[in-house]
Amino acid sequence: MRKIYIPSKVTSSIKGYEELLGMHNELQDVINEVIQFSFLKVVWFEANLVAILGSIIEDLEWKGNIIKIIDIDDYTKINNVFFRNGFFSHHGLIHNNTKGGDTQIPYKMFMESEPELFNSYIQSELLENSDFPKHSNKLGAEIKRNIFELFENARTHGKCSHIHTCGQFYPTKRKLNITIVDTGRTIVSNVQDYLKKDLDSCSCIDWAMAMNNTTKAGNTPGGLGLGLIFEFIELNEGKIQVISSDGYWELKEGEKRKSNLNFYFSGTIVNLEFNLKDNKLYKFASEVVDLKNIF
Repeated sequence: MRKIYIPSKVTSSIKGYEELLGMHNELQDVINEVIQFSFLKVVWFEANLVAILGSIIEDLEWKGNIIKIIDIDDYTKINNVFFRNGFFSHHGLIHNNTKGGDTQIPYKMFMESEPELFNSYIQSELLENSDFPKHSNKLGAEIKRNIFELFENARTHGKCSHIHTCGQFYPTKRKLNITIVDTGRTIVSNVQDYLKKDLDSCSCIDWAMAMNNTTKAGNTPGGLGLGLIFEFIELNEGKIQVISSDGYWELKEGEKRKSNLNFYFSGTIVNLEFNLKDNKLYKFASEVVDLKNIF
């Protein structure tokens, strides 16, 4: 039996991602054991990032391990969001008091055969959220299509069992985050195979993030076709983070940041952060005359 302590503070930062991936790397070769994940030391864990923890647990279970989540009482006194978003409940934990603010976007696992459910989730939990930046129906449909490309990329290229996703609204910061995770095959492998070049991880992610670049062939669905969501988040002054293999890529306030991580992730993590202080109405240029709101 192994006991692993969840880091005390997990945030959507390079340090936060590396702590989760380091924990996973430490268990990479463990098979057919009982692994206890303890929340004893946790004081802050950004709720949307349980999508990453869920994917780690799935990988460990696939290797025949039995996973138990323990020592949750003290953390639950601080914040019961993991009950409210369904993550603890998904892993068989029960709590009598799940009352609290309505700030969570549920933790979900989608099989590759459930694209309609994923689309409905994005529509209801993100686009129809009353706090989400105002946008036209036409633009909303295109944002949903862009985010759906993450699902298509995962099931076409990732070859994973599930796509894990979870979100959280942070009232004080007026931010809404949604994290989408797939495992199986990395952006790096896909781009290297497509370009037939031995590029480093950050260069591969950078290529995949560029407008109109895709590893799709013919009518095959997939690829990262996220050009519009990049533009939207840049205008919204939000943030996009992508982790794949040992590469980290971030777009924030119009600036790109790339870094090599100390640990490897066999899949792709995408974290989208929306700025809810933004009260502009976003539409396509063809829908408006007011140049301030052209998108």
